[in-house]
Amino acid sequence: MFSYFRKRRRSKLRRQPFPKAWLNIIQANVPVFLRMPKDAQVELLEHVQVFLHEKRFEGCGGLDITDEIRVTIAAQACILLVYRDSRYFPKLRSILVYPSTYVTKAASWSEDGTLTEEASHRLGESWGTGSVVLSWNASEGGAASPNDGNNVVFHEFAHQLDQEDGQADGAPILGKRLTRNKRRSMYASWARIMQSEFDQLQDLVVRGKNSLIDDYGATNPAEFFAVATETFFEKPRLLRKRHAEVYQQLQEYYCQDPASWQRAPQDKED
Repeated sequence: MFSYFRKRRRSKLRRQPFPKAWLNIIQANVPVFLRMPKDAQVELLEHVQVFLHEKRFEGCGGLDITDEIRVTIAAQACILLVYRDSRYFPKLRSILVYPSTYVTKAASWSEDGTLTEEASHRLGESWGTGSVVLSWNASEGGAASPNDGNNVVFHEFAHQLDQEDGQADGAPILGKRLTRNKRRSMYASWARIMQSEFDQLQDLVVRGKNSLIDDYGATNPAEFFAVATETFFEKPRLLRKRHAEVYQQLQEYYCQDPASWQRAPQDKED
């Protein structure tokens, strides 16, 4: 019953006229929006309506939350939902936004069993307990530079997708509407390709070689998926050219083909 009313509420929100002021923010702050197909743009705006209704934004470190902050972040997050069976990041309740890089304490154990805490400077985090933490400077800057392969909002919300099944392991839920055998085949293909590419990235990092996919993706499979998502949406043509199998896996998962999107005049990706 709850699911029925939630669907009705979301459908009503998606049908509401999109505020002109919000559209102006997206067009100014999220230039990748202008490259997307028209039907994708329409769907994205519908998702933003639902996202902003359901998710709570909280300012941290003295930051006052404005519509510009909410809409700029929501638009980027919702790009990951277009054309998909959207559940709107079901575990997410709040987005905590700092003005810029923020500091947290990271705990670690030494070999002798001593627990130490060190300051860690961060641009974003995704918690499995219902929150995403972001730096506004990084969120705004990542949107404004859509070709550099770095987008903290894509990264952290990819983690949210990965965490939907309760595990942060780089293997999001695949083929929700497919038969068991087809889903099993999808997972086998995903595991084979993504593990192979992850291993290759780790090898490149060890040997000090550069890669299209950022070195941070070599940390673990969860980070590889998040970093690959950034590359997929920000350097799609190069990813398709250099890592065709990764591109195909992400294309099937996200149900999008950003390599086919309209180029901006200043694009120099490939």
